Amino acid sequence: MPKTYDRTIATEIINSFGAKPEMLVQILHAFVDRYSYISETAMRQIADELNISRADVHGVVNFYHDFRTTPPGRHVLRICQAEACQSMGSRELTAHAEQAVGVKLNGTTPDGEITLEPVYCLGNCACSPAVMVDNRVYGRVDKNKFDRLLPRRGH
Repeated sequence: MPKTYDRTIATEIINSFGAKPEMLVQILHAFVDRYSYISETAMRQIADELNISRADVHGVVNFYHDFRTTPPGRHVLRICQAEACQSMGSRELTAHAEQAVGVKLNGTTPDGEITLEPVYCLGNCACSPAVMVDNRVYGRVDKNKFDRLLPRRGH
């Protein structure tokens, strides 16, 4: 469950990195660790306190797949989209996952239980296609294995 945004804590996070613009990526990671996503409010505050433009912050947030701008579901499922996994069926697995979960990539189920995201390499290329469920990596995932890995709603 994402924590409620707190400007004072946000300032403490920013100051823990010296409030330096060159520490933006590290600051954003700290915000994700604390809040699970980077809100518009957070991007404004980070830009103001680092004396950089909101466009700069927004550009970095949107460039890196580690950062999201909406709260994730209770469970996060990532399917590798890199070349090795694609050659072993991740596109078909992704289509199956979207059908099974009921949302497209980068979507969260209406009940807030599951977020489905792409990822571009989990370092498990020899066991393609790879999937990450709540930060645990699984290899050689086919449709049946995916269905077994799918978190049960409400658990």
